[in-house]
Amino acid sequence: MRDSGLWHPRIAALVAGMGHTDTIVIADAGLPVPPGVEIVHLGVTRGVPTFLPVLAAVTAELVVEEATVAEELTDAGILAGLHTGLAGIPLKTTSHDILKAACRSACAVIRTGEATPFANVILRAGVPF
Repeated sequence: MRDSGLWHPRIAALVAGMGHTDTIVIADAGLPVPPGVEIVHLGVTRGVPTFLPVLAAVTAELVVEEATVAEELTDAGILAGLHTGLAGIPLKTTSHDILKAACRSACAVIRTGEATPFANVILRAGVPF
């Protein structure tokens, strides 16, 4: 048993197995996931767990070189949390339709219980050197 870091065995394995430029998605409860893309379901009830703590747990162990969100995301709290949690990491925006299409090539989508519309981010793995 680990005493810190990611405790969810599948998420820990996904992060450990990612290579440079691989992507993983942290998603709200409603993001449609393309067939064939692994989904890690975390949602217990509406709002549990929320988006930002899951993002923080993943980014604490994943080297991220770039993140992408939908330009439709307008929630000030989520946006502030993204800027804080991804400090120093380029945060790109794209349309929600393009973001959904980009999910096709993700290693996995981690679906939270977040009920804020468009609270989704694609994280692109970097290297620690």
